[in-house]
Amino acid sequence: MDGRARDEQLTGEGTVDGTVEPGIEPVAPYVVDPTAAAFFDVDNTMMIGASIYHFARGLAARDFFTWRDLARFTARQARLRVRGESHGDMHSSRESALAFVAGKRVEDVVALGAEIYDEEMSGKIWRGTESLARLHLDAGQRVWLVTATPVELAGIIADRLGLTGALGTVAEHEDGVYTGHLVGEVLHGEDKAAAVRLLAAAEGLDLSHCSAYSDSINDLPMLSLVGRPVAVNPDSALRAEAKRRGWEIRDFRTGRKAARIGIPAALGLGAAGGGVAAAVAVRRARRDTRSPLRRLGDDLARSVSTIVLRRA
Repeated sequence: MDGRARDEQLTGEGTVDGTVEPGIEPVAPYVVDPTAAAFFDVDNTMMIGASIYHFARGLAARDFFTWRDLARFTARQARLRVRGESHGDMHSSRESALAFVAGKRVEDVVALGAEIYDEEMSGKIWRGTESLARLHLDAGQRVWLVTATPVELAGIIADRLGLTGALGTVAEHEDGVYTGHLVGEVLHGEDKAAAVRLLAAAEGLDLSHCSAYSDSINDLPMLSLVGRPVAVNPDSALRAEAKRRGWEIRDFRTGRKAARIGIPAALGLGAAGGGVAAAVAVRRARRDTRSPLRRLGDDLARSVSTIVLRRA
């Protein structure tokens, strides 16, 4: 056994169980069920820290924008987090952050995103959470990332992990160039839950058979939708709520300080490509452009500013 594998066994990072909260009996409904799926948050659930911040650091290192821009933006998000963000604060923050990508080509941002993930982000995946996702996939269930992070980045993460797809927040672009504005709202809180409902309807899923995983109390609407909500590396508020409701709690931070890197994803959209509210399917499923999933995309774009694409 190499050192990394041994360390992962000791910390729980590389195991399915990790630390299970006392008094909460873990269940594992990883059975073949065409109406079941799993929905995973990304930041601090699937990945250590904020994916958008890792992405922004990678872009700054490649002179996509300046380190001074990144520092100024991060400081602003920290101030908002300390005092509590209002809807107006979030809107203003997102719009100003999108100035970083205004005028940039989508294909260039996607290419950089893949490079940054492979070089700098892949090692930040919580292996215990990835193992949980793999159990669902091995049972033939679909697994979606559901995140406020940009769809281009969310899709790359889902692709690299071999997941079904990703729901994220949408940045407006025209003729393949970012305009610097969001399409609708960030995929966060109630909007996340709304997107999951629409996806479930299009995919023929029974939400009572589905699972959802998150670290944040902000995802309570999504967790409350499904038959099996799981708090993963939970913040204090979600831990308390999960205990109150008797939900399963998994913690893969055993033996190390919880990593809370950078800025809240719901505020940080745009620092590295704006937000995206999209479902990007990454499996090699051939579908007609007029498929139910494509029609779902139209519905999502109108309702919660999300789109759904599948690889042809």
